[in-house]
Amino acid sequence: MRKSGLQGRRGAWRRSVLFALVAATLAAACTGAPDGVTPVRFDPDRYLGTWYEIARLDHRFQRGDVAATATYALNADGSIAVTNRGWRPDGTERSVTGRARFLGPRDVASLAVTFRWPFEGGYHVIRLDPDYQIALVSGPTRDYLWLLARTPTLPESVVQDWLAFAAGLGYPVERIIRSQPPPI
Repeated sequence: MRKSGLQGRRGAWRRSVLFALVAATLAAACTGAPDGVTPVRFDPDRYLGTWYEIARLDHRFQRGDVAATATYALNADGSIAVTNRGWRPDGTERSVTGRARFLGPRDVASLAVTFRWPFEGGYHVIRLDPDYQIALVSGPTRDYLWLLARTPTLPESVVQDWLAFAAGLGYPVERIIRSQPPPI
């Protein structure tokens, strides 16, 4: 009798370990950068502030938005507060606030963002101009892409250059949605 009780505890322990490994693997799959895409080195303090969405690949959480901004601020614990705002065609505003944590060193633009715990998504800056005025951001797969700027608009030639860079990395830029300047 004792032996079967011990075997039952070992089996439960093994299932727990297996569950933890599967959960960790799935979490990593939702936060890591796509294969072959390297997040840039950056100064997170210079990245803080408001960014305007210039273009994006569409997703259910932004579906119907015609304009968007993302504002980043430093939290006391070293994580980043993220406030995303989106506007509908009728001017209705929606917003959500979350938290981003660095996946590695603070000077590598690779983070995991949580808007609804325990779900995390990857946020990886894959191109950043030296003046921190334009950023190209990827999610965990090539189906997530945002072109952000410190200004509500960019010259078309600049947009085309940045989207060509993304296309060279295998992003489906033919599906890009262009954003309007927000009504603020």
